[in-house]
Amino acid sequence: MDETRNLVAKCHDLRYEHLPEEVVDRTRYLLLDYLGVAARGALSDSSLPVQRVVKGMGKIGRGAVVIGTSMRADPAYAALANGAAAHSLELDDVVNEASLHPAVAIMSAALGAGHLAGCSGKDLIEGIVVGYEVMIRLGFTLDPAAHYARGFHPTGTCGTMGSAVTAAKILKLDQRGMANALGIAGSQAAASMEFLADGAFTKRLHPGWAAHSGIVAALLAAEGFSGPASILEGKHGFLHAYSGGAFPSRLLEAWGSPYKVMRTSIKPHSCCRYKQGPIDGILEIMRQHRLKASDVQEVKLGILKAGFPIVAEPRELKVNPKSVVDAQFSMPFGAAAAVLYGRASLNEYTPEKLKSRDVRAMMKRVTCVHDPELDKVFPMRWPASVSIATRTGKVLKTRIDYPKGDPENPLTWEELIDKFNELTDPVFHESVKRRIVDRVRSLEREGNLDRLTTLLLRKE
Repeated sequence: MDETRNLVAKCHDLRYEHLPEEVVDRTRYLLLDYLGVAARGALSDSSLPVQRVVKGMGKIGRGAVVIGTSMRADPAYAALANGAAAHSLELDDVVNEASLHPAVAIMSAALGAGHLAGCSGKDLIEGIVVGYEVMIRLGFTLDPAAHYARGFHPTGTCGTMGSAVTAAKILKLDQRGMANALGIAGSQAAASMEFLADGAFTKRLHPGWAAHSGIVAALLAAEGFSGPASILEGKHGFLHAYSGGAFPSRLLEAWGSPYKVMRTSIKPHSCCRYKQGPIDGILEIMRQHRLKASDVQEVKLGILKAGFPIVAEPRELKVNPKSVVDAQFSMPFGAAAAVLYGRASLNEYTPEKLKSRDVRAMMKRVTCVHDPELDKVFPMRWPASVSIATRTGKVLKTRIDYPKGDPENPLTWEELIDKFNELTDPVFHESVKRRIVDRVRSLEREGNLDRLTTLLLRKE
């Protein structure tokens, strides 16, 4: 009972001064990752129509930055564009236990609200930390498998709720205002998994819409518009309507031990998180045994039950992806890329690779099976098993318990900066990239965000 009130109280009372240095550092780390994927994502084919729509929505003053473009826009619409762009590459951060991508919703809302509020770096960090707490805790509380079973994408649904709290925090609403913002957001949370049917762009829109909705909810609350005070636990509230297997007791469990930013993973491969472990396993075997693609007879991959219908079924679609979105959610495609090219980066997820005869032939040698052993540690871990049979008759096996980028197997700051630099090569000059990194790494010293966000504009 009183889950809404208790969660809001925790978020309202959190202060920058309460945060351990490791949490502040991790928040900066996650922000840099987000900025890199958002800047490169602005070039995606799905981002361009969003930008055209946003461009027609008007500006407030100088407007908020649409990252990686020359545009400024109304902050709520800038959040829409930034969230959609950042999610387009499938390289954004992810939380295993909640099966969702927090940065694309929370960071987008934080920057939009931060523009409206003229907030400091410390204020931005506060807003991001509470948004991650709300979004991730709701995802875990709903039970990801039960939420997916109802056809919802948790990044969009839980992201709307988290974004509302982020925006309310940065706009400095009182506790009642924050509760109203969360309540209003509950009538806006929407995100359908039907994009899997034909590779539509809509998945990419989900976090942008969540960020946009969160800002709108907070602005409405600031003007006295009310939302239901029992939006989470009520009979028709979020936990009941969006899941058939929610665990309300999880919502406030072990608050701050650790903060959820510390449990967030970074993606090295440009595809669905359920594919990361299997790709790591393939790369490990190929490198360790010095295999060439021509040595590979068959690849057999053990996949988690929750991810199986997302990346492995139906097989006829997964071995015949028709779009980059299809490929991002095709385990056979990811496996084929790893075998053939030794990586699964943006350079592999292209229309040209979709048409490659070598890729199509290799996909047919990939078999996905549900491995019940893997499910025993899910969702706290997302393991994968890999078996490669060679043409000489050898069978080489491995199991990946912590894919690269997990908190237990993290990218270092240096590796993250390399990822940022590679992603933003087509967008920013080298000197600008260095300045962005420097400002993010000293974020708490920023009196306002203008000097950082101005750097995020692409010079024509």
